[in-house]
Parts: sequence; C-alpha cells; structure tokens
Amino acid sequence: MSPPPPPLYNGMFIGELLVPVAPFDQKSGREAWTVAFAPNGSYFAWSQGHRIVRLIPWTKCLNSFSVDHGEEDTNALSPRHLSRQSSNGGQVVPAAGQPPEHTIDCGDIVWGLAFGSSVPEKHSRCVNIEWHRFKFGQDQLLLATGLNNGRIKIWDVYTGKLLLNLMDHTDVVRDLTFAPDGSLMLVSASRDKTLRVWDLKDDGNMVKVLRGHQNWVYCSSFSPDSSILCSVGAGKSVFLWNMDKFTLIRKLEGHHHDVVSCEFSPDGALLATASYDTRVIVWDHHKATILLELGHLFPPPSPIFAGGANDRWVRSVSFCPDGRHIASVTDDRLVRFWSIEERAPLAIASVSNGLCCAFSAQGSVLAAGTRDGSVHFWECPRSIASLQHMCRMALRRVMSTQQVEALAIPALLCDYLTYKVI
Repeated sequence: MSPPPPPLYNGMFIGELLVPVAPFDQKSGREAWTVAFAPNGSYFAWSQGHRIVRLIPWTKCLNSFSVDHGEEDTNALSPRHLSRQSSNGGQVVPAAGQPPEHTIDCGDIVWGLAFGSSVPEKHSRCVNIEWHRFKFGQDQLLLATGLNNGRIKIWDVYTGKLLLNLMDHTDVVRDLTFAPDGSLMLVSASRDKTLRVWDLKDDGNMVKVLRGHQNWVYCSSFSPDSSILCSVGAGKSVFLWNMDKFTLIRKLEGHHHDVVSCEFSPDGALLATASYDTRVIVWDHHKATILLELGHLFPPPSPIFAGGANDRWVRSVSFCPDGRHIASVTDDRLVRFWSIEERAPLAIASVSNGLCCAFSAQGSVLAAGTRDGSVHFWECPRSIASLQHMCRMALRRVMSTQQVEALAIPALLCDYLTYKVI
C-alpha cells in the first residue's frame, strides 16, 4: 500500500510590487512578461509594462517585506504592498551605501529580461580582434532587455546606462538567457522563429543563428555548465542544442500542445518543460526519457483536449536552486510548488493572471509577474535536503547519465543517481 500524499499547504504570501493604475491603462501593454533575479542576489528586475523596467536592490525588497536578508526569513503575517513607480518616473534616491534603484525606459514593450555577470578569465570567442570597446570587469553586472520591435538593449545595472543596442531580429524578442559560466554569451529567442547567439565580450557581435523552429520561439535556457541550450516554442517539440558546435543534438517529444517554458535543474541532470497541454514534464535530457509528469488537471485530459483550449495552460516553470522543488504558474489562477519526489503539489497560492515566475538566488522566495504589471512574492516550502540528495547533485554536476550508468555500482544506487528513483 502506497503512503498517503503529504498535506497541502497554502503558499506563504509575503508581499507584492504594484504599479500605478489609471483608467486608460486597462489594455494590453501593461503585462509583466518577465521577472528576474541577479545571479549574485543583488538585484531584482521586472518588466512592469509600458516600456518600463524596474531595477530594485533585492535587500531593499526583503526589508520592505519584513524579511531578514541574511537568511531570507519571511514574516508571512505582515505582507507588504509597495508602489515602485516614482511620480516623475525617475530614479529613487538610495540611502547612504545602498545600491541605487533604477527606472529604465526601454523605448518599446519589454518581453524578455536576463542578468549577466562577467568572469574576466572567460575570453571572447573572437580571437582575431585584440581591441574591444567594452572591457567587462569582475564586478560587472548587465541587464539585457528584449523588445517588441526586435531589438535587444544591454544596460549597466549599477548605473542604469545603456551600453549596447543589438539589432538583427525581425520580430518580438520573447526571451533572453545568459550563459551561466560568466562568458557573457547571450541567447535571444524570437517570434521570427530563430535563436541568435551574441558575444557581449566582443562588443555584442552576433556569433550564430540557430534555425530549426517552425514557429515562434518562446523560451530558452542554458544548462549549468553552459554546454547545452534548451529552446521551446509554438510546437510540441523541445529542442536541445550543442553550444560548443552550435548544432542540434536532438528533439524531445512528449507534449501535446505548445511548449512555453523550460529550465534545467541546478545540477544539470534534469530538464523541466511547461506546456499548454496542462503538464510540466521533467526529463532526463541525456537519454531523452520522461522521468516525471506534473499534471495540473485531474483526471489527466486526453491528448485531444490537452492539445486545444483549456483553462489549465501552464505559463511558466522554474527550478528551485535546491534542486528538489519546482514552481509552476497556470491559467487557473494558481501558483503550485512541487517536490520532485511527489506527483502532487506541496503548496498552492492564488495569483490572478500570472504570466511568469522565478526563484531568488537562494531559493527561499518565488516571484511571479502578472498581466497588470505587478509582482507577487511567496516564501517557498522548506525542508532540509538529505545528504544523499546533496551527494547526488554534486556527482551529477560533472557526470552525465551515461557516465553514471557506466560506473561499477549497485543497480539501486545507479537508479537513484540517475533520478529513476527520485
């Protein structure tokens, strides 16, 4: 007899960032299509609609939400409601010694956001040019914004100044992602059916165009070692690319509707994809196998129903930095927190018209953007990771599934290390 499912908890709401509302604002253009946390935990950014991106020191957000920054502990009894738009739309003057807030007018509707940080040891792939306009240092933090007109603008996070204007896409830039290895390689996903690779250490020159999608490309994500790129779009396939050779590795087939969001686990062993077919699928991308299906409709719909209009479209999926939890945002006005060890959600929270979600750098807080331009924050379910899981993550960061299967170890241990027994 199988053990009973764990009790379901309501997600602990801790605060929200609001934008001013005027009568003429009740139209498209207000959506918060993307929210993002800086990899070093210093800033939070979101597209609050009408061309505006807000950059806020994350410590300031935590303090405003009655959250202790050191541990990101939350007081769920005292949620805060903050308006982050100053009367003149300008920069908010910070307290002494505090990083500044910035209000950035990007000139067009913002669809994609991504933070990128530089590691000086990671040089540009362009070896023939010695001189570069920009020499990014160790403490450089950039923000890339993808716009409705197909342009990509690169900003200095600490000063709020525009550094680069990248122009090559012919339609909306829906998503942006930086390689996590500090090389400042940027990939843009567009409605023009292409992905483009940019080298910001070579002054933003375009390195490669990745073609293969037959329709709009919605989202892309790097593996933690930056060797593999996943891309998804208006189609049922999940594309995996070799980012050393810029070639297609394989397509993963299993969804019944458009795939709209994707993210790798922190150890790179798992890949989560979200689809309008009401499901999040967790893959072993090394072997193109499905390990786990997280259904948002019970009983599970037939492929015909899942492939059409339904009220459980999954809009976004995000992997927690602890490697054990996943968050999803759906059209049924709920955010769900999942454990990779269970097929039912650990916690749920209400959010109207959610569009996107992202975990903080420490994994303690989840942010979700909505159609009205606001952002909601929840404390994530907490539990202590087992030593087994931490050892598994450490091993999987450096070994593929095939390499683990080649080890002379017991079958049960092999199944655990390859997430067959999650």
